[in-house]
Amino acid sequence: MALILTWPNAFQWMSKGGNILNPIAFFGDAIAPGGTAAFLSIDMAIAWLVFMVWVVSDSSRIGLGHKWGWVFVALSYIGVSMAFPVYLVTRERFLEKHSQTDELSVRRS
Repeated sequence: MALILTWPNAFQWMSKGGNILNPIAFFGDAIAPGGTAAFLSIDMAIAWLVFMVWVVSDSSRIGLGHKWGWVFVALSYIGVSMAFPVYLVTRERFLEKHSQTDELSVRRS
């Protein structure tokens, strides 16, 4: 879906002389309205949607609880670039803590 919705805007920008391999020009042009801004906006919206669905289901799946998933969805309104790494750190710490607890309970058995 992202490919179909975002790349027509990128092709429009490139047809006007934009170079997708030049990130300075790409993000500089993204500030102005047009194809590059549309590309990034649509891409980010799709990434945000995927994050929201994944974080709620993943937090439930690993045992953290769906309520925590919704907390991270709420944090994503501040910014996905903040909420996603914070979720990944929280997830890894949770899994590490529970893997150590599981190892101790197996050793005691």
